[in-house]
Amino acid sequence: MVTRENRRVEMEPAAGNPNYMMVPSAAAPAAVEPQSQLPLAVTSTHNCKPPLFSFPRRPALRVTSEFDSESAVFFHKISCKLLDNLAKFKFQFNHSGKGDIAEPQISFVSKHLSLHYDLEDHNALVKTSIDVGPRLHLTAAHDVKAQQGEVTMLANVAHPGYSLQLSTPVPSVGLPKATFRFPLGEVSLQEKEEEEVKSLLSVSGILKGQFFNGVGSAQYKDEEVKLRYSYKDDELSFLPILSLPSNALSFAFKRRFGPSDKLSYLYNCDSNYWSAVYKRTYGKDFKFKAGYDSEVRLGWASLWVGDEGGKAKTAPMQMKVQFMLQVPQDDIKSSVLMFRIKKRWDF
Repeated sequence: MVTRENRRVEMEPAAGNPNYMMVPSAAAPAAVEPQSQLPLAVTSTHNCKPPLFSFPRRPALRVTSEFDSESAVFFHKISCKLLDNLAKFKFQFNHSGKGDIAEPQISFVSKHLSLHYDLEDHNALVKTSIDVGPRLHLTAAHDVKAQQGEVTMLANVAHPGYSLQLSTPVPSVGLPKATFRFPLGEVSLQEKEEEEVKSLLSVSGILKGQFFNGVGSAQYKDEEVKLRYSYKDDELSFLPILSLPSNALSFAFKRRFGPSDKLSYLYNCDSNYWSAVYKRTYGKDFKFKAGYDSEVRLGWASLWVGDEGGKAKTAPMQMKVQFMLQVPQDDIKSSVLMFRIKKRWDF
């Protein structure tokens, strides 16, 4: 059907329509549209039909391989996204230099359901996550072989920063663990079984708030209190920790000398153990670190090519490499050089 709007599109000036013919006349040239061309133009615009059969595109495959020289084991993972990126399929396994395959696992992961199947143990781990309402979230996990799992329900209060979480093992052995979170910390109540007492209600929690120019917190768990104070600015950070009733004191100190240099120091007053780490970055993809740990009497140095905490996708050539040199203080001759490499391919 040719509507008025379609005719207006077809009757554009000759400069924009190649179907027009210029016919000279005695008065002036005029643009004449041949009538035989109009049905063809309308047919080509409105009678196009999609193909009867359309084959979906092959999902993009991602292969990630990682090797650790310390364990001499290769780790491989093959993954692809399915159903227009609504789900992901993964297959991963390890193998040594002899070619023996170990720990093969198949995974299917989506927003609300994930399935992890171990081919060696013939065991499956099922996890689900569902929004029951606008402020109610339900998660569950089940180990098929062990016949055990856990169910957690999280309810967010209308006021931001407040929530109530209930979690219980399956099969249930008592009252669920209740955790109430609020802007200044959280409090947890859990039922435990003791030898002398059949059931005991244990309380744990943490309180935090602004203290001087930093943040102070008090954490109570298993009849122990940890008092922390954290101060941080652009150049300096300081974190002392005091445990009661043992009176164990430790503190961490960090000093930034510039955008690329930082020194970290940790000292435990109770055991006299200490450790120090110096870090220097060269752009985004190169990082050098060196340190010493008095507890194991070991010095070390490492060089990262690629972001240490990022993924191989963002690294140059989608590859991350780490070299580490470990030097024992008591036996320098037994120093060892190790490396790790991680490479990703997209097909």
